[in-house]
Amino acid sequence: MKITRTTAIPLSYRLPEGSTVRLGIGATSKRDTIIVRVETDAGLTGYGEAHPGRSPGAVVSLINSTLHPMIAGMDACDVVGVFARVNRMQLSSHGLGAAAALAVSGIDMALWDIRGKATDMPLYQMLGGSRKRVPAYAGGISMGFQAPAGLVDEAREYVARGYRAVKLRLGDTPRDDIARVQAVRAALGDDIEILTDANTNYTVADARRVIPALAEARVAWLEEPFGCNDWAAYRAGAAISPLVPLAAGENHYTRFEFARMVEERAVQIVQPDLSKAGGITEAMRIAAIASAWGLPVHPHSSATGLNHAVSIHFLAALDNGGYFEACVSKFNPLRDMFGTAFEIGADGCVAPLDRPGIGLEVDERVFAQYPAIDGPGYVVRF
Repeated sequence: MKITRTTAIPLSYRLPEGSTVRLGIGATSKRDTIIVRVETDAGLTGYGEAHPGRSPGAVVSLINSTLHPMIAGMDACDVVGVFARVNRMQLSSHGLGAAAALAVSGIDMALWDIRGKATDMPLYQMLGGSRKRVPAYAGGISMGFQAPAGLVDEAREYVARGYRAVKLRLGDTPRDDIARVQAVRAALGDDIEILTDANTNYTVADARRVIPALAEARVAWLEEPFGCNDWAAYRAGAAISPLVPLAAGENHYTRFEFARMVEERAVQIVQPDLSKAGGITEAMRIAAIASAWGLPVHPHSSATGLNHAVSIHFLAALDNGGYFEACVSKFNPLRDMFGTAFEIGADGCVAPLDRPGIGLEVDERVFAQYPAIDGPGYVVRF
C-alpha cells in the first residue's frame, strides 16, 4: 500500500469581537489548524492534524511542495521509515527543524489512521493499549487573564461538567497571578486539582516570587514558565522549589530535544503535543524516554478533534500517561467539526474512541466553512 498523495489543508476561525482570551503570549484573535490528508493506491485515506505554528501558510507549503515528493511512493504502513526520511532530509538539515516537526506530525498521524483502517483496529490497540479511562483537565484556550471573581465562575462551570482538574493561565504579573490562583483554590476547595501555565512569559525572578505561593495553594505543576530554549532558566527554576514540578514540552520537537530536557533535569513533567513534536511515532519514543526516568507524560492538545482523539489513544497506551488536556474553549468550532472526540464522565475521565484508526469520520465539505486566514493567531503584547 503506497502513498500516492499528501495534501495539507489550512483552516481558520476568526473569533467574534469581545471573545478574546488574554494569555502570556498575547490575545487570541483566531483559531488555526492544518488538516493533512494522505491518500494511498489501495483506496484508503488517512487524516491528521499539524499545528500551524503561527504561520500556517509556511507549514502548508512545506508539506505540499517539499515533504510530499519526499515520501510519495513509500509504504503507507512504514511510519518509522517515513519519519526517518523526513528527519534526515529536513529535521536534521537546512534549518527547518521546528516547521518540519509540525509538518511530519500531521503526516504521521494520518499514516496511523490508515494503518488502523487497514487492520480494522482502533489506534489505542495498535499502540499496545486498552480502552481504559483517562483523567482529563479543563484546558485549551480558556481561563485567561481576568478578574478573580469571573475566573472562579468559569472554573466552577467546568467542575460542574465533571472535570476534577482545571488549568489557570499565569504570566501576567506575579501579584495578579497569585491572586487568581488563591481565589480559585479558596472557591474550589482541596478536592479539585489546579494546574498552571505561564506560556513562557516568566523570568527567573518572576518564578522565584510566584512558586512559593503556588506551593501554598497546592498547585500540581507550573507549565512553561520560560522559553523552550532557555535551559539555564529551567534548571534555575527547578532549584527554587521542589514542591511545584515544572512542566514543558508543547514547544519542544522530536525525541532529541526531549532527551536533553529530561537529562538536564529541567522539568519533572513531560508534555509533547502530537501535532507538533513529530506525531504519534515520535511521541511514543518521547514517552519511553520519560518512562525510563520515572516521569509522567501529560500531552498538550491542539485545535481539532483529531488531535484530541489521538492524544487519548496515546495516553491509553502508556505506562506513564497522565492527564488529557480537554479543550473547553468557548470559541473553537474546529474542535467538533468531525463529531465528538471525547466526553467527560462523572469520574472526570474520558475514553478513547473504539472505531478503526483515529475513530473520527472526516467530511471535507465542512472545510468550506473555515477558509484559511494566514498570519499569527495572537495579537502580541509587549
